[in-house]
Amino acid sequence: MRYRIHHHTQYRYQQPVTLRHHNLRLHPRSDGAQRLLSFDLDVTPSPSQQTAIADLDGNTTVSLWFEPTPTEQFTLVTTAEVETCRSNPFDYLAESWATSLPVDYPSTLRTALLPYLSLAHDPIAAGVVDLAQAMAHRTDGNVGLFLTALASHIYETCDYTTRATGHPWPSGITWAKKLGSCRDFAVLFMEACRAMGLAARFVSGYEEGDPAVAERDLHAWAEVYIPGGGWRGFDPTQGLAVSDRHIALAASPFPT
Repeated sequence: MRYRIHHHTQYRYQQPVTLRHHNLRLHPRSDGAQRLLSFDLDVTPSPSQQTAIADLDGNTTVSLWFEPTPTEQFTLVTTAEVETCRSNPFDYLAESWATSLPVDYPSTLRTALLPYLSLAHDPIAAGVVDLAQAMAHRTDGNVGLFLTALASHIYETCDYTTRATGHPWPSGITWAKKLGSCRDFAVLFMEACRAMGLAARFVSGYEEGDPAVAERDLHAWAEVYIPGGGWRGFDPTQGLAVSDRHIALAASPFPT
């Protein structure tokens, strides 16, 4: 699939402000699942300096610096053309030792994956651990079946709500309420995976949605590291494995 994306974000302020250093993660990834064909960024007011860097997760981060000139608005416009390549989300053969739960990564791999196995703050809520264990029992501990069943179960059990701003809710609250936004469901999915020893990370980007709708919001989902398959996406908001209708911008072990 080939997509052309026009992204527009504008901030208006009640009184003039000066802009500080900004880091933007609006540059689509280019990897085995998608290829970035073109990208353009327009910023108003114009930054005095900007540079693109690769962070620890391989995301392209654009850093902006501004002169201390007051402004009443800040506008970001990006245009990108992306080709998605993964029509089959299961086009891999998992390592034989990584097909059953709980997954025990070899020590060298586990060290590299430690940020994706850990929690930012509190232990995983008991209800989320129970959810993970129930899904593992239902799928006889098969990793692939567990992941698809977990995404489907969150989708079927929880109600979606729009929350334009704010951090994701703790996974225990999302599961207790059976309610959340896409970022809440992504965190819930991640922590249920981590409860079973699976490395997981948060992904922000776009999904195709309804082609008849011209405007849409950013979307969030999760990726799980499967030895033999690498990072594989799962979207609990839609209850499916990610294929060629999602476009990733950035990934992180924690949704900050």
